[in-house]
Amino acid sequence: MAIEMTDENPRWRDFAAGARIAMPIGVAVAPFGLLFGALAVDNGFSVFEAALMSAIVFGGASQMVGIELFGQHIAPWVIVLSIFAVNFRHVLYSASFGRRMERWGFLQKAVGFFLLTDPQFAEAERRAEQGPVSFAWYIGMGAPIWLAWVVEAGLGAYFGKFVQDPAAFGLDFLLPIYFLGLVMSFRKRPLWLPVVAVSAVASMLAVKFVGSPWHVTLGALAGMAVALVMPPRPIAEADLAEAERLEEGDL
Repeated sequence: MAIEMTDENPRWRDFAAGARIAMPIGVAVAPFGLLFGALAVDNGFSVFEAALMSAIVFGGASQMVGIELFGQHIAPWVIVLSIFAVNFRHVLYSASFGRRMERWGFLQKAVGFFLLTDPQFAEAERRAEQGPVSFAWYIGMGAPIWLAWVVEAGLGAYFGKFVQDPAAFGLDFLLPIYFLGLVMSFRKRPLWLPVVAVSAVASMLAVKFVGSPWHVTLGALAGMAVALVMPPRPIAEADLAEAERLEEGDL
């Protein structure tokens, strides 16, 4: 049975809401997608191979690491381990977000985990504060970002160094600004300030003494450690009532 694409249809409404969030993210990641395509061609990839890697791997940092290691005399298991280390945070994302997918089907969960990028996780968690995260909303946000990333990688590969230096235009700062806004949106959560502060300090120390991209994983682990050792805040009656309201909305 076909789904009627009208504002009255809840699935279409959720899909459109997710797509609206995806639009600025697709623009923000454009410089990185273009640069990946250019770097991939410089490392011996064809335009098709660059776009295909973006479509299958769909992970900017891990793709950057991969193209630097491909073609070198490095054991395949070292390449796999390096990429896993860069994207280890996605294991944490999956463990946390899995509880939001309890009512999804198997194929929906598989697609959901594949599309679980940094902004997808953050926006989905923010959406979950308002109620259940539907698959229609999730795919409405994730599919356009995935498509934009693949197209941008293909354009970067086809036109070569389309954007040689994003820093010269300030384009490389678009994504950090977006993530800063997402982090700030969670500031009312318990332990937000100590977790963010420790994660930030640990990441900066890791960049200096360990190097990129390990600072991402080490910063995340430091923040998790703080959340584990600090006692939880007593649940206020207002918070308990809100939690019960959201739980009833899931039923």
